[in-house]
Order: sequence, then structure tokens, then C-alpha cells
Amino acid sequence: MKIGTAPGTGAPPRLRAARAALAAGFLLQGVTFALLVTCIPEIQDRYGLSDALLPVFLAAVPILAGVGSIVSEQLVRRTGARAVLRVVQPAVCLSLAGAGFGRTLWQLALALGAFGLLVGALDASMNMLGVGLQRRYGRSIMLGFHAAFSLGGILGTVVTGLGSHYHLGLPVLFGTAAAVIAPLAVLAGRWFAGPAELGDAVREAAEAAARAVPWRPLLPLCLAMAFAYIADASVSNYSVKYLTDGLGSPEDVAKLSYLGYMVAMLLGRALGDRAVQRWGAVPVVRGGAALAALGFAIAAAAPAAWAGIAGFTVLGFGICAIIPQVFAAGGRLFPADSDAAVARLNLFNYVGFLIGSPLVGAIADASSYRWALLAPMLLVLAVLPLADRFAPVPALVPARA
Repeated sequence: MKIGTAPGTGAPPRLRAARAALAAGFLLQGVTFALLVTCIPEIQDRYGLSDALLPVFLAAVPILAGVGSIVSEQLVRRTGARAVLRVVQPAVCLSLAGAGFGRTLWQLALALGAFGLLVGALDASMNMLGVGLQRRYGRSIMLGFHAAFSLGGILGTVVTGLGSHYHLGLPVLFGTAAAVIAPLAVLAGRWFAGPAELGDAVREAAEAAARAVPWRPLLPLCLAMAFAYIADASVSNYSVKYLTDGLGSPEDVAKLSYLGYMVAMLLGRALGDRAVQRWGAVPVVRGGAALAALGFAIAAAAPAAWAGIAGFTVLGFGICAIIPQVFAAGGRLFPADSDAAVARLNLFNYVGFLIGSPLVGAIADASSYRWALLAPMLLVLAVLPLADRFAPVPALVPARA
């Protein structure tokens, strides 16, 4: 059931409140994620984690996130997406605090393991609610939720930069952040959408996602998604470390690499739809892939921190043009089953993160971060020959049982 709104009319107040609350949830998650990934050098120092062992810990997070996502689907069927989200989001904050207060590797493994499982459940339940709200609105609103995540990433990076500048330390930084974010998550959870707001929207979305769609037409888009998220994982996990270890930057300045990346992502998501409307999806995707590769090249060749920050900022403008268009192209292929297509494409989010962190980490450990950044650069360039698959095509409607 949809409540499509005509121009000049608005959605019911409860539905608008649910949308604002979910946007707040995305923002808080962006803050939490940025706090973790921009403090990887501090985490290494606190736990004595070697460069060789770091990729193992980083790879475990997306693996467990995939497990958490699958488990959450079963929990949602029994309790609802709102109930799962209201529990796991504050719990994610507690796992972040655990990573800040521990001292031994087994404590870090436990904290990051919990973080991965909970983030997977959080990601799944947040997007389920987002899809449900979008179906009730009858128009696209999901991009706004992901823009809120980007804004949260910017805020989180600013916080960690200030923490490094004033030498607060992980216990103070992560502990204080958890003490602030967890109550805000609980507060926002009071207005998350439930049956009264969504009606049958979540059930309809789940049924659509369960229907079979063929893999073959989606494979080029799956590859583009994986390559884009390999690039994203490279920035999330190693941009700050590259500036500190590779370019000798102070930690507070190094965090500007992720800040520039997230600012570029936010601006790109705000302007990307207009670019597609003006020039079409294929030129935008090609331009985005070329721009992302240029960003990697600038960062890899950077003589100093400022050039590295500029490179990662350029990279953000490029990547942000690719990822949303993958989902849009999948929806155009299967308009009657767009939820199923999007669900399959989203799996390659985790594939990209699972490959990206160990790939860059292993190359950096064997040579240097400069050479390591060339691997995701080449994979991003592989999106160029796939760009034609983003053009509008006749819809493929799978056979129904």
C-alpha cells in the first residue's frame, strides 16, 4: 500500500516523523562507523596489532556483518524491523566502546566481532525500514537516508580529528561517543516506523525480494558494485593509515583524508541525480570511474599529506556516482521485482569490503601503500567497459511460478 503524495500535499505526520527518525539512525550509524575506521592507527598502537595481522581483523568485520544480516532477517520475521533496530543500534555503540577500553588482542577480537555482527543486523534492519517507508511514500526517498549516513561520517571524522589533536585516547573518545550516541539512538527509536505507519509495506517488500530473478543480467552490475566497494573499503580502512605511515602526517591531519572523501560523497549524492538526468547514466558512470581512478593515482603519487587528502576527495566524487547507479540499473532491469534485484546487488557490498581490506593490506605489507593503492585503481578502471550496462534497456520480467 502506498500513500504517494501529490505536489503541494504532505505525508501524514506520523510517517514524516518515522522518516526523520530513520534518517537520524542513519546519521548516528555514519558517526559510529567513521569513529572506528578513522582510528585504525590508534587501535593498532593500543593493541600492538602488526600490519600483517591488521587485514585479518578488518576482513573479519564484513564476514560477520554478512552473518548478522542473515540472522537479522530471521529476527525481523518474528519481531519486526523496528524492534531489531531499536536493540542493535545502541548495542553497536557499546561494541565501539569495548574496542576503546580493551588492552589485549582477544578483547579487540571480541569487540570487533560484536561490532561486525551488530552492524550487519543494523544495516539490514535500517534498509528494510527504508524500503518500507519508500513503498509507503510511493517515491524515491532512500538516497536521503544514505546522504544522512555520509553526513554522519563527516561529523564522526571531525570528532576523531579533534580527539587526536587533543590526545584524548581511545577510552575517552569511544567511551564518550558511546555515552552520547546510544541514548540518542534509543530516543530516535521511539519514532521508528512500525505496523501503524508501514501497514503491509515491509511484508510486500520481503515477498518481492524472495521472488527469483536471473543472475546473468545482473552479473556486470554485481562486478561494478564489488569494484566500487573495494575502492570504498580501501579508503575507509587505509586512507588515514597511509597518510600517517606512508606520508608521515600527524594523526589529526591524516583524518582529513576520510573527511574529504565523505564530504565529496555527500555532495555527489546531492547532485548526482541531476547529472544523470542531464547526461544519462552511462556517461556519469564512466566519468565517475575515471575520476575515481584519478583520485587513487593522485593519492598514490602524493608527495605530502595535502596531496593525499586531495586524491581521496577526488576519489569520493567518482565513487559516489557509481554505487547509486548500480541499484538504479538493477531496478530498471526488473521493475516488477526491483527489491529482489537490489537485494542481490547489495550482497556485493560485502564482497567488496571482504576483498578490499585484505588486498590493500597484503600489498602494503609486501611493498608499500603507494603500490597498494594501484590495485583498487585498476579495479575501478574495470568499471569502464561495464558502463554500457547502465543504459536503459527493455525490462526483463522473470517467469512467475
